[in-house]
Amino acid sequence: MTKKIIFMGTPDFSVPVLEALVKSEYEVVAVVTQPDRPKGRKRKLTPSPVKERALEYQLPVLQPEKIRHDYEDILAYEPDLIVTAAYGQILPKAILDRPKFGCVNVHASLLPELRGGAPIHYAIIQGKKETGITIMYMAEALDAGDIISQRSIDIDEEDHVGSLHDKLSILGSELLMDTLPELFARTITPITQNDDEATFAYNIKREQEKIDWNQSQYDIYNHVRGLHPWPVAYTVYEGKNIKIWWAIKDQQSTNQNPGTIIDLETDGILVATGDGKAIKITELQVPGKKRVKAEDFLRGSSDYFQPGKQLG
Repeated sequence: MTKKIIFMGTPDFSVPVLEALVKSEYEVVAVVTQPDRPKGRKRKLTPSPVKERALEYQLPVLQPEKIRHDYEDILAYEPDLIVTAAYGQILPKAILDRPKFGCVNVHASLLPELRGGAPIHYAIIQGKKETGITIMYMAEALDAGDIISQRSIDIDEEDHVGSLHDKLSILGSELLMDTLPELFARTITPITQNDDEATFAYNIKREQEKIDWNQSQYDIYNHVRGLHPWPVAYTVYEGKNIKIWWAIKDQQSTNQNPGTIIDLETDGILVATGDGKAIKITELQVPGKKRVKAEDFLRGSSDYFQPGKQLG
């Protein structure tokens, strides 16, 4: 008999997982996602990427505001398994206990490292050389359930949140499809996580987006790419917040104070870092203007940034 699956997910990361399930031998009986949210300057109610794709497949979509209080419609589908991937709410025990084969989550880190909602950001910000996907049984605690399967992936020096996000979303869909046959056959022995080894990747707060120029060149580079293309790093200049969309490591050494503008080059703005090296800002956004390459900005506003002045 075909296994019935409910899928729960919300952002772009979840879409490849949903697609893999829809195209599989299993039956996706319903999709659960976050309610439509206002977006943009006009605050227009906008469906999640998962809802948009589910409707394309003509799947029933449920959008409880608070799933811990509103789950009876979900359980009415009597799923054999619930699969979640970046859904955005913690499931209550009443849901976790119901499916015959449990509830599993596709998580974008090698648990117990980086539990929480921003594991891709933190993996890059912390300068990790690898990360991966964990398929785990869900528990009432945050990402603390038993591990079913894992698969690792290298983090390239040029990777940012966007590129690593896309790689991991595909890897997650592939690992899930490879894992489900053994899960349904009950031939997997789950591994209990060691809570003493757990680290956390809570959602990024506004104050974490600000660049600390006292850090090393390497740490600042990781900070910028670990917030690109969302939510984007920023620095302060002349009392204004400047978004730093991209920056690269430069070979130049300097004895200037961290955050000092060293020079304006044709392709970017050289800034001193905390270890006597330099970062070159190559893409930025000043208040009220669009995102632009630094070389284009400097060509049109050569006197906006001045060598010797301080960022941060």
